[in-house]
Amino acid sequence: MKKIIILVIISLPIFAFSQQNMEGTVRYLITHNWAKKLMAVEYLSKQQREKSMYMWGNRSEWKEYYLMHFNLNESKYEESEEKAERSNETYNWRKETFFIKRNYQKMATYEGYEILGKTYIVEDSLYSYDWKIQNDLKEVAGHICMKAFLEDTVKKQKIVAWFAQDIPLPMGPERFHGLPGLILELDYNDGAMLITADKIDYKKLTTELDTPKKLKGKKIKEFDYQSLIQKHVAEKTKSEEPWFWGVRY
Repeated sequence: MKKIIILVIISLPIFAFSQQNMEGTVRYLITHNWAKKLMAVEYLSKQQREKSMYMWGNRSEWKEYYLMHFNLNESKYEESEEKAERSNETYNWRKETFFIKRNYQKMATYEGYEILGKTYIVEDSLYSYDWKIQNDLKEVAGHICMKAFLEDTVKKQKIVAWFAQDIPLPMGPERFHGLPGLILELDYNDGAMLITADKIDYKKLTTELDTPKKLKGKKIKEFDYQSLIQKHVAEKTKSEEPWFWGVRY
């Protein structure tokens, strides 16, 4: 009897949700904290941390917007053209190749990255994460969210996710997904990088979920991608330099 009750509770919201032809765009505000990123790199000496911080002057935080377009079966995560803060620079940074497109119906992922100046296209089956769901609750973007936790043993990151059970889509920003609700916030290493949804725009999508065209890059599998990251982190650890220069945090 207990098992039947649980199944009814879970299935009813998903059924109601699916009837709404739900789709739209989530805007995420990403806050990078360089000081906290450096403090989380355990193999750096105090002198090395101070030297790296000196490179950034007094500016320890930097913010940017990213977008995740979604419908019931697909999502695509990419950098927004909208700027989160005014730039005083007299030059423009070259926009790097970056997108994460997932098809949850086909359990497939298609991603583009620039790693150490080279472009890679990751095309493979959808990977999974060993989330540990906890009982903590908090509000994010007007939704009551539940907490989940995992550790990245390669990058030495402790990652906390907050997901909205009332939006029962297994999607999220960056490479993270697989929870029983849309991930509205990710916290890396206690604020070293914080990704928070600040706006959810439910609307009919047109071309937002289209696969990027005319991409040039080396096609690899998920295993190859992970091997590249592991090799880079190992090399930076050996040379006692921050591993996150040249790869995505």
